[in-house]
Amino acid sequence: METDKAILDVEAFQDGFLAGPLAPVDTDIPVRSVIAWLVDSKEDLDATTSASNTAASGSVAPSATPAATPVPKISQATPPQAAAQESVPVAPTEPSTPRAAADGVLASPYARALAQELGVDLNLLGTGPIDSRRVLATALRGPLPDLSTGPDYQIERLSGVRAAAARNMQDAVQTPTFQIGARLPLSALQTQAKAAKLSLTLVLARACALTVAEDPWFNHLWTPQGLAKRERVDVAIAVDTGDALLTPVLRDAARRPLKELAEDWRILLGKIKKGRLAPEDYRGGTFYLSNLGVFDVVHNFDAIVPLGAAAILAVAATQADGSSECTLSCDHRVIFGADAARFLQRLRERISTTAWLDT
Repeated sequence: METDKAILDVEAFQDGFLAGPLAPVDTDIPVRSVIAWLVDSKEDLDATTSASNTAASGSVAPSATPAATPVPKISQATPPQAAAQESVPVAPTEPSTPRAAADGVLASPYARALAQELGVDLNLLGTGPIDSRRVLATALRGPLPDLSTGPDYQIERLSGVRAAAARNMQDAVQTPTFQIGARLPLSALQTQAKAAKLSLTLVLARACALTVAEDPWFNHLWTPQGLAKRERVDVAIAVDTGDALLTPVLRDAARRPLKELAEDWRILLGKIKKGRLAPEDYRGGTFYLSNLGVFDVVHNFDAIVPLGAAAILAVAATQADGSSECTLSCDHRVIFGADAARFLQRLRERISTTAWLDT
């Protein structure tokens, strides 16, 4: 199963044979939808597969539930109450069940009518299933690019990770932010980190966490009810995988020893390489760090403040004099310009010495 950040194995807690899948590969399906059945025997498996193939080759029935496909016999290992719950159909959220039209897009009739009224091209929203909420959200985000005037094109389906990143960035740009830059000395810190066999990104995350702990405004979050004051500093670090952007989180980075954080960071990077980063590994960051210092061509850049945080520090490549251009982007509802300036001063003082690396 592919989520917004990783590919996960789904464990079956009963024995049996998998009948299906009922959901086609590479399609998005609603949460709690049935994707396959677990049956008792190979005979039940063959019967279910044969019935499913027959129904798929025939014409689409107007009914929401195809009558030609019988519900397979549920494995006896499943408790009776659980089996009863699984057999109860979920009420649709649209006036009619989504189905594919001549254009190949799976969308409900109501979503199609709404898209036509609002001028939204369903072909640009993916293969589906597309409901009215998705159409309305697209319309509220403004006009889409007109591809009809350019060369021929094909729409490539986004991976779950890229789709999630696009949604998060779209939501994050609604935050009123400002940027403030500073030149920070990193050569001494880089030398000490290399001697200790630690990555510069890790020790920078630790330095940021200690500085945030001294200035709690940077650990607050704006909400309509007021400012949420978090009890610990969780630093999220942007990681490039080549085809995605992930933000694994170092928990309680200001109070835990650097050696513990280094071990956590090693484990998180291992999960990223295997595509096994779980939601609890990348959610809930209170401060963000983005380091593009490995690209010597990058002299400075701005980063977008993600939802759930009040600030993010963007670190560019180290220059010949051992310094690096850093940009602090802040949520102006929480942090003011003077707050950001003081934060950068404290951070510069901290990384100018390396005694704190031993803690």
